[in-house]
Formats: sequence, structure tokens, C-alpha cells
Amino acid sequence: MEEKLLLLGDEAIAQGALDAGLSGVYAYPGTPSTEITEYIQLSREAKERTIHCRWATNEKTAMEAALGMSYVGKRSLVCMKHVGMNVAADAFVNSAMSGVNGGLVVVAADDPSMHSSQNEQDSRFYGKFAMVPTFEPSNQQEAYDLIRMAFDISEKYKIPVLFRVVTRLAHSRAVVKRAEVRKPNELSYPTNPRQWVLMPLVAKERYKVLIADNESFLKESETSGANQYHEGSDKSLGIIACGIGYNYLMEHFKNGIPYPVLKISQYPLPKNKIAEMAAQCESLMVIEDGQPFVEEQVRGLLDNGVKVKGRMTGELPRTGELTPDAIITALGMTPPEQHEPSKLVVPRPPALCKGCGHRDMYSALNEVLAEYENAKVFSDIGCYTLGFLPPYRAIHSVIDMGASITMAKGAADAGQFPSVAVIGDSTFTHSGMTGLLDAVNAKANIVVMISDNLTTGMTGGQDSAGTGRFEQICQGLGVEPEHIRVVVPLPKNMDEMKQIIKEEIEYNGVSVIIPRRECIQTARRHAKK
Repeated sequence: MEEKLLLLGDEAIAQGALDAGLSGVYAYPGTPSTEITEYIQLSREAKERTIHCRWATNEKTAMEAALGMSYVGKRSLVCMKHVGMNVAADAFVNSAMSGVNGGLVVVAADDPSMHSSQNEQDSRFYGKFAMVPTFEPSNQQEAYDLIRMAFDISEKYKIPVLFRVVTRLAHSRAVVKRAEVRKPNELSYPTNPRQWVLMPLVAKERYKVLIADNESFLKESETSGANQYHEGSDKSLGIIACGIGYNYLMEHFKNGIPYPVLKISQYPLPKNKIAEMAAQCESLMVIEDGQPFVEEQVRGLLDNGVKVKGRMTGELPRTGELTPDAIITALGMTPPEQHEPSKLVVPRPPALCKGCGHRDMYSALNEVLAEYENAKVFSDIGCYTLGFLPPYRAIHSVIDMGASITMAKGAADAGQFPSVAVIGDSTFTHSGMTGLLDAVNAKANIVVMISDNLTTGMTGGQDSAGTGRFEQICQGLGVEPEHIRVVVPLPKNMDEMKQIIKEEIEYNGVSVIIPRRECIQTARRHAKK
């Protein structure tokens, strides 16, 4: 009897990878990708097979470790949110040049509408940029099935494969049928170890191979079955529906759709199928979640005057998530009746938890900085970013992981005083350490506050890479020991905190203050245990 499981999209990816013979998952937590790794960490099968599933320090180290596992013949999975692709990009793009040995799949979980992100970046561009095969499932069963296919393609062509999902697929549930479980690969080594050494002479050779292989990737896309062409009687419109967009489209046509539909779940785009549709239809509409990635390419592929509609022409919204209602409107159908939100439901903006150590840190910092004219606080990515909101209004910038320290340094280089950086413990080890080294080397006049809540709080309480070692790390990077100060952020310690902040602002050099108190949420969980 087939085993059926009720799974999130993220969990379907994780189970599919486990059943495909996975040996290791490498990831840094980031919504909406976090549950993939957590599912494997909690899996009994993963424990029995001793699958590696420890969190990495950042996405780049995760990608590189997965490459190392692939080098010795094992199947590895890398998971991150879309902005994590920026961090992993160096290793990811070069891995297309080196190729892989054991199957290697990179999952990028995109966040259209920026529910918990800085931008609406579409990771499919990375797949095209690196010239690697890319998959985009339309539902949870496809997420399970296609992750297995992705490992097959990876090993068949010795190439990394990108696997793109979006928030709604990652975080919604459906029944998934499991397939036969494969055994993990045995250790094996590359038949051509030379290709892993990307010196210019080798890289030039590999680039020619990669370009030639793209013809095979295109053929796979045309014939694999992941991309399907469905005939329709009404040729006034042809619809190209990508990933979850296909799922949304078919919700409105339970008894069959009158238009021809090309379902896209594998890239490169199947040019022949698109040309076949364009030859039959008066106009085309592209339905995709994210940026007009396919729409732009379709415009470039066609030279027969067929009108192409989508996000670029206004039929579908240019920003935010794709929704079923947006598709109804684009097709000229009558949308369902809309109900006004209840006036009894009061909007509740996000806020730092009651009892959070970040609150006391910001209270002390605000009081001290009130004594200075034009003080600036450069913050970072984490739950402490909520210090931007009332009642604290304590920070002046949030750009990307690690930017707080380097921005504070740059401002100090220009004469800003005081120049303060606020960064969390996990973010510091993710991307802040190199910035601190720059500041030390330049003898920058900045204060760095590493708000240490002993966990990766923003994404649910995962382990933080530097826990228990921040003083040694900062001293090793060259910060003077007497200017590495540790405080416990509690109301009863407010006077001590303010005094330390004041002293370190007045010191002309690099200071590090570490307000350290466990996240209130993880403390509660530990207390229950």
C-alpha cells in the first residue's frame, strides 16, 4: 500500500530528498525555507542513516560544504531563502563551472510580497545566470516528485540543479504519496578531478562544456514531462502557467479549461512548446509568481507579432504575490464576492516580545544617545530590527546581513559621531565578523553592540554558530580586550548598561558591547522541557 503523508511544501521537499538517497542537508535558517532542514533534523529515518543536518554559519558555507559532499560522490541538499542566494552566489555560480559528482540540489525559497524579507527577488534568474537546470513545482506532490528528478538530472549531467519554491507553496499542506526509497550513494571520486580546479585554463574549457550541455538541458525540459502542453478549443488566448501559478489557474476550471495551457515546472524554457502555442493562439498570457522572468523571455523568443500579456502589461499585478483572484481578473472572469474585514479585528503590528533583552538594550541605548547631537544607529537583519518601530524608533538603517558594522565604519570614516552598529549573535557570525576586522584594521571610531540572545530568534530558535565564543572571536579579530564589555540586559542593570555604553562611545576606537540574555521564547521552551 502506498504511504501517504500530509506535508507542507517544505516538508515534501525534505521527504523527497530523504527518499532520493540524501546524505546531507546544509542550510542557514530563513523564512520560507527553514522547515526543510528542521523536518530532516526531526526525521527518525535521517537519524538512523546519520544524515548530516546541522545548521551552517551562512548560505555560502552551506553551499561550499554541500559541494564537498558532492565531490566525494554523496547526494547533498542546500536550502536558503531567496536573499541567501546572494550570499551563496559565488560558490553557486562557480559550481556550474566545476560541475558536481554526487547529486547536488539548491533550494531557493522566494518570498513574493516580502512577508519577512527585504525584497521580492526571483531566484529563477540565478538559474539562468549560472546556466543550470531549474525546477519550480506547482504543488506539494510535484515538490516531492521533482526533487527526486532534480537529483537524477544533477547526477546525469554532473551539474548542480536549482529548485525554486515560493512562500505559499512552502507553507501550505497537501497529501503526498511517497515513492520507493533509494539507498544513499557510496563514496566515489570525480572521474575528471581537473575540472574542479577553476584556474583560467580549466575554467575556459569548462565554460564551453557548460554551454554545450545547455542544449541537453533544453531537450530535458522539452521532453521530461515536468512541462506539459494541454490543448484547448478557444485559441483567442494561450496561457503559460509557471509553478504555483498553474495550481491557482486550475482552481478556477474544475471541469476543464477552454484555452490551451502550457504548464512550466522545469527550465530552461521549452522553446518548441512555446512556439507551438504561439502559432495557434492570437495572444499569450504568462502567469507566474515573482518577477516577469518567463514573460520577458517569451517576448524575446517570439517574432510573429503575437501579443504577450502578464505582469509587464498590467493584466497581472507587477508587485506582490500572485493570487487566484488576480488570475480571475486577468482572464475577465467575475471575481468572487469580497467581504469587508471585520471592524472587530484590530491590526496588530509586530513588536519585540515582552521580556525580550533587545528591549532593555534599546532603552539604554536611546537614553545615552539622547545626549548626543545627530547620533546614528546602523542595525542588521533579525528580530531586533523591530527596534525601528515605536516605542523605540532606535535604528536608522537595515540593508542586509552584516551591513550594520560596515555601514557604521563607513559613516565613521566620513566623520559621523557617534556611530553605532547593532547586530545579533547569529547575524554576527553569518556576515559580521569580516566587517569587524575591517573596522579594527582601520581603527574606526565605532561601537558594535552584539545583542546576544543565545539563539537564531527570528526564524524560530535554531542554534547560533558562535554561542559562548563571541568574546574570543572579537579578541581574535583584534578588538582590545578592555573594550569588549558584556552586560545582562535587564531593567535592574539599566544604570550599568548606560554607563558602559557611554564609556565606549567616548573611547576613540573599536568597542564591542555584548548584551547577553537568552531569548524569552527559547527560555520558555527550555523551562517546559
